[in-house]
Amino acid sequence: MPTPLPIGLVQAAAFHHADDSLGLFADQVRRLARTHPAVRLFTFPELHVCGHRPDEDPEQVMRAAAQELDGPRGTMLAGLARELGLWLVPGSVYERGEDGRIYNTAPVYAPDGRRVTEYRKVFPWHPYETTAAGDRFVVFDLEGHGRVGLSICYDAWFPETTRHLAWQGADLVLNLVRTPTVDRAQELVLARANAIVNQVFMASVNAAPPDGAGRSVIVDPEGRVRAESGSEPEIVMTDVLDLAETRRVREYGTAGLTRVWDPFENGRQPLKLPLYEGRIDPVKWRRGAPRR
Repeated sequence: MPTPLPIGLVQAAAFHHADDSLGLFADQVRRLARTHPAVRLFTFPELHVCGHRPDEDPEQVMRAAAQELDGPRGTMLAGLARELGLWLVPGSVYERGEDGRIYNTAPVYAPDGRRVTEYRKVFPWHPYETTAAGDRFVVFDLEGHGRVGLSICYDAWFPETTRHLAWQGADLVLNLVRTPTVDRAQELVLARANAIVNQVFMASVNAAPPDGAGRSVIVDPEGRVRAESGSEPEIVMTDVLDLAETRRVREYGTAGLTRVWDPFENGRQPLKLPLYEGRIDPVKWRRGAPRR
């Protein structure tokens, strides 16, 4: 049986790249670890350590802040996770890829300091965001607790993102957000909808003003809001999630009724999907999310 997971979603304003953003971030995480000693996984918003001031050109900041994941910034973040013995998702960062392009990338660090995975945002918010697009959906195993998927802000607007993460066995999806606009109201609906139709925990952590509108949220696999913040300048939204709950809901159904991962009778032929020039194969579908 997996162990319940104490998490902390940190809704806060971004650090400006022109300042000592990494030093300030390290101080922030150390402070939060002291004040929330039970938390095992801290998660921060999109581009938390790569912010820009209103009078700065975001393109210039992006180019100045971009580093390889194993560069000085990555070394510091890995050391911080190891120092505190925590799982750390420091928000996304500007990554300079081996191909020379810049990506909006979320790295994940284990308590021993390993970078266990990284996720490049598949759906940049064009035309306003000019980072290169990632090409794969990413999950990772959080030892002793369950499987976690990653998405970044606008990714949540595309049903294919969360569906693929859930099909890959994610029990929890972390959505890292930097939304200062009025459509945060729609994103809260999407967090619940993605949780319901995929039977997965959704944790959407937005930046605080002025970088974001706040209103972070945690939703359970049946669509119930477990916790929701307002627009506080900094708040740590804590919860303890039993990730085995996703498997219970998938096996017995939402409200004990609806089993979205087992809708096909035996022998049903694959369902063509002309939009994708592909198909749903019932046999392959069943090999996905439930992980029984």
